[in-house]
Amino acid sequence: MNNTHTSRRTFVQTAVLAGGATMLSTNLASAITSRDDRIKVGLIGCGGRGSGAAAQALAADKGVVIWAMADAFQDRLDSSLANLAQSESKERVQVPVERQFIGVDAIDKVLPLVDVVLLCSTPSFRPAQLAKAVAAGKHIFCEKPVCVDSVGYRSVQESVKFAREKNLSLVSGFCWRSSSPERALVAEIHGGRLGDVVGITATYLTSPLGTRPRQPGWSDFEFQLRNWQHFNWLSGDHLVEQAVHSIDKINWVMGGRHPVKCTAMGSRFCREDKPEFGDIYDNFTVVYEYEHGPRATMIARQQASCYNDNTDWITGTKGYAWINGWAPTHWIKDYTGKTMWAYPKDGPTPNMYQVEHDTLFKSIRDGRSMNEGEFMADSCLMAIMGRMSAYTGRQITWEEAATGLENLTPASLVDPMPVGKVPHPGTTHVGATTS
Repeated sequence: MNNTHTSRRTFVQTAVLAGGATMLSTNLASAITSRDDRIKVGLIGCGGRGSGAAAQALAADKGVVIWAMADAFQDRLDSSLANLAQSESKERVQVPVERQFIGVDAIDKVLPLVDVVLLCSTPSFRPAQLAKAVAAGKHIFCEKPVCVDSVGYRSVQESVKFAREKNLSLVSGFCWRSSSPERALVAEIHGGRLGDVVGITATYLTSPLGTRPRQPGWSDFEFQLRNWQHFNWLSGDHLVEQAVHSIDKINWVMGGRHPVKCTAMGSRFCREDKPEFGDIYDNFTVVYEYEHGPRATMIARQQASCYNDNTDWITGTKGYAWINGWAPTHWIKDYTGKTMWAYPKDGPTPNMYQVEHDTLFKSIRDGRSMNEGEFMADSCLMAIMGRMSAYTGRQITWEEAATGLENLTPASLVDPMPVGKVPHPGTTHVGATTS
């Protein structure tokens, strides 16, 4: 690994400053047409989701070429490249060794070479990478979550603003917004079919994610990065890293309204006492309160050998709605039990991950930029404020989360990097850093 001793705080600060360096408008569609038909794509983060995003980019547009790749680890890049080289579009995977880059700041070497960047690396580094990509004038696909703390949220807000001013397309990884059944049901709700929304209950109940025991020669940083989903500073905890999908659906149904405050609880008692399980919780329950009374409840769990569920129950003044994306089942009923609307059993269900990339590359070809940055950032802050409340045992307001000092980043990525204590409600304080 190169540059693993780089301070991430320095990395973030540099990127945020770069984000405001230029306000020039770009039109990549015209540039591509005048040069050739290719759209050169750079992949940042070569894990499973990054590799999937690269494959979907290839399928979205016949002119897409995977041109450069970067990851913190050589083995991850090699594995991703080998898989892409076996795909049906392998002739458009053109990443010779001189366009393969290793290190947490490898994005700096990718950006000058490409037209579009896929930001699929560890969430902790995403605000800085987004700022750099916008400063470089690149169109962007950005996976969720886009930030893990208050400082990161504000950085993302600035990047979103600059991207709009520069006419750059910014598409988020909140894939359910690209799912046809969910789109249809939310359109019905926003059209008044359900009346006023007064309550939502969302669940994200799954098993724990995999771990990687420490190997000889690994630094503290590499060990934590190899197990990033299990460390709060890297992932934001599973409420932010995983259940944020369901929180985004809450935000979507509520029309982007910010909750005024939230109250949450959570704990850790099912994760094994092994270093690779990090410092995160295994369960959360969050109640979001909105102005004039509506409430939304988010229940998330990562525990083995338990019942799994990922559904959304929406209550309105005229009836109630049900979303089960795993089934899939989507309907709206009145209070007599009569079905007022249901997504047809034979209705279209295109792959939502593919739709994200189809939309991005069509916007580029058409020369019409699109920007999903506001809801992308706000849904992440909803998850962050829920984690804040659970960790501290306090009620947290939107304003406190949005303007607060919470910065989870270690002051340095140099050994030793001790794992922080598991948060203890009543004694853990918002605004503390891990340094």
